[in-house]
Amino acid sequence: MIEQLLKTSATRFASSYLVLGIDVIICIISWSVAYLLRFNFETGVLNRVDFLYCLSVVVGVRFLFFLLLRSYQGIIRHTSLEDVTLLVYAVLLSGCVTGLGAFLLWQWSGRVQYYIPVSILLIDFFCCLVLLSVSRFMVKAIYRTLMAGSGKSRQPVLIYGAGMTGLLTRKALEQDSSQRFVILAFIDDNPYKIQKVIQGVKVVSRQEAYERYIRNQVVLPQVILAMGAADLPQKNEITEFFLQYHVSIKTIPTVGEWIGGELKSSQIRDVRIEDLLEREPIRVVNPATGQQLRNQVVLVTGAAGSIGSELVRQVLPHQPRTIVLLDQAESALFDLEFNLRRDFKTALGYTTLLLKIGDVADEVRMQHIFRATQPDVVFHAAAYKHVPLMEQHPYEAVRTNVLGTKIVADLSLRYSVRKFVMISTDKAVNPTNVMGATKRLAEMYVQSLNHPDEQLRQTRFIATRFGNVLGSNGSVLTVFRQQIQAGGPVTVTHPDIIRYFMTIPEACQLVLEAGTMGLGGEVFVFDMGEPVKIAELARKMIHLSGYTVGKEIQLVFTGLRPGEKLFEELLNTNEQTLPTHHPKIMIARINPPDTPKINAVLDELQDRLLEDDANKMVQLIKCMVPEYISKNSVFTALDSPKTEALEL
Repeated sequence: MIEQLLKTSATRFASSYLVLGIDVIICIISWSVAYLLRFNFETGVLNRVDFLYCLSVVVGVRFLFFLLLRSYQGIIRHTSLEDVTLLVYAVLLSGCVTGLGAFLLWQWSGRVQYYIPVSILLIDFFCCLVLLSVSRFMVKAIYRTLMAGSGKSRQPVLIYGAGMTGLLTRKALEQDSSQRFVILAFIDDNPYKIQKVIQGVKVVSRQEAYERYIRNQVVLPQVILAMGAADLPQKNEITEFFLQYHVSIKTIPTVGEWIGGELKSSQIRDVRIEDLLEREPIRVVNPATGQQLRNQVVLVTGAAGSIGSELVRQVLPHQPRTIVLLDQAESALFDLEFNLRRDFKTALGYTTLLLKIGDVADEVRMQHIFRATQPDVVFHAAAYKHVPLMEQHPYEAVRTNVLGTKIVADLSLRYSVRKFVMISTDKAVNPTNVMGATKRLAEMYVQSLNHPDEQLRQTRFIATRFGNVLGSNGSVLTVFRQQIQAGGPVTVTHPDIIRYFMTIPEACQLVLEAGTMGLGGEVFVFDMGEPVKIAELARKMIHLSGYTVGKEIQLVFTGLRPGEKLFEELLNTNEQTLPTHHPKIMIARINPPDTPKINAVLDELQDRLLEDDANKMVQLIKCMVPEYISKNSVFTALDSPKTEALEL
């Protein structure tokens, strides 16, 4: 019965007028106590008329200030310092006005009975303020005690961070009426805070938290990371410490994501592997980007993909005149338009969206689109990217990645596009698979289109390289997450395989920056920090999901897939780099391509598509990209010294 009553009261609040009435009663009690204290409880010397006169004046003025400052409208169970501050203003101002008014009335009328002693006003101020505050905090404490005790179970919580963010996290948990939490302690690395008490909660070290609240406990607490200024290495260290004891780790969003500027307990979420990316994210801020895109027609191929869609989102705030969204995926393009019109209403007041369904390898369709839209800038993101699939389908890799790029690049030159930016991959460096080799061949062709005289370059062709993208369609993190949700096993190709990672927004910032600073012919690469071991990534994701490797979720090594190598490179052995104005962006110094030979290879590839002879297509690519050495692939035989290169 009590629990049902509490559940009902959780969504119902006391009337503000009831609170106002109780506050007035407290004021009457306070004045009476102050009057009695002033005269040492000697009731014989009290004048009843004077007492009632002073009481009515003081309570009346205070009532008016309650109404004016609305101090009675706060929800009592959520009383905070701000509510007490309002009470201080109301009691202080009403006392000052009462005392000053009584003094002036006494001076004007000459009647001493109108005078209200200052001593009584001072006693009343302290009595009234204490009673009003204590009454509110008592109700708040009783309500929380009953709510906490009414549930069958309570989730123990440790808040990592005893600063302002930690205090706001504690407040959000305490105000949650649907879930019941018990705050065990704050954890902090600052030795000056350890063993202190903040708002009734003790601050402990990381090791003490383990000894007192984790070791030998049947119900393990949750650890909530509430450290706004913590860097990634520190977060990784803390996470690793608690994951070894199978403790659930949660985090809070950034301040900008708080609902209405206030943190809600519903926003506290599990730590994702993206939060523990083992390097600081790269940020590019260049005002020139906006100047080059404003009032321009921008064409994005592959616009419905992970990179293409984020490119569109980052281009929109720069107010281009038109953005042309080109993709062959009908449903994905429809969804993208719907989301853009929902999320970018202001930006779309300056920009027109044009959706074009088409295949970049369809030359007639591409020519129609270029003629109709007349783009100024082209971001070419359309490509096939999955290594094992392209190893099985070199026809599609050549048709889209190579010849599709050739079609879009040729049309950019014909229709006087100012800048053409190609999105490439680190798999184009010393490629071991069809996908990487076709992207490298596309890079070479795009470079060959730059006019040798910088002053005469009508279209500036630029390429960008980066590693694996977190959260993209089919990325390793997405696959791992699906495998964990299905109960395992989580499959990794090799225990020593490593990869570079970056976020989708980072990748798109690189593309925009390349389009801004590029003069034509460059291949831009990022300093992507330290590579990540995929097996460790998988283990960490399993632990973050609350499972144990080898028990609930198995980790299985399946062997390298066709065309896959243990590590990716951003530069091949014959390339060097030049610095740019950004410390983490470099330009690869690549030998100029042999233009006649490239054109001959691409013409031959076009003919080979008619035959659908995979070996001949791959052999042509190897002839043009000599560093392409197949690994774990059916095309490894083509690298044999006995295999004769094709004569072109």
